[in-house]
Amino acid sequence: MVVATSDLSQSERSEWERFEANLPESEHASAAPEACMLPVVRSPQTYQAFRISPTDTNRIVLLFDPTVTDYSMTVCVEIFDPGGGTPYHRHRHADEMFFILQGEGAALCDGKEIPLRAGDSILVRPTGMHEIRNVGAGRLYLLSVMVPNEDFAELVRSGIPAELDAADLAVLRHQSWPMVLA
Repeated sequence: MVVATSDLSQSERSEWERFEANLPESEHASAAPEACMLPVVRSPQTYQAFRISPTDTNRIVLLFDPTVTDYSMTVCVEIFDPGGGTPYHRHRHADEMFFILQGEGAALCDGKEIPLRAGDSILVRPTGMHEIRNVGAGRLYLLSVMVPNEDFAELVRSGIPAELDAADLAVLRHQSWPMVLA
């Protein structure tokens, strides 16, 4: 973490120095690299959606994958039409995390069914047999993170381009999520 201590008050500077003293040497501000790594930034206008096959009932919106991050990780939003789902499958080496953004779903993991609602998350470990299904009346939207990629992004990109409608874009822009007031 890089902090410009010249911008801090004397008490803030003392507090920062106490904090930094407890960090490993490699994390001290003085150990920071000279160059800044620029973040990869994406927005709904640049997202691409795909169906892996013509009969799929879900669309996959790639947010980040090795083609844009140079890292073996895939982050996507999966959109399931009512009644839609993934095939029952497993990944040899990848962990896959799902976070439910909107809708109602069910996960079948190694034969055990788990209900999923907005705000729930589930982590499927490598070799775990799993599927996700939309059991609600509306669409199911979930954020999925897969590490390592295991050629998943390449499989998705080799699929059929799909459109995102106004409802999809509203979810991707957080416009349809419930507001939480503090």
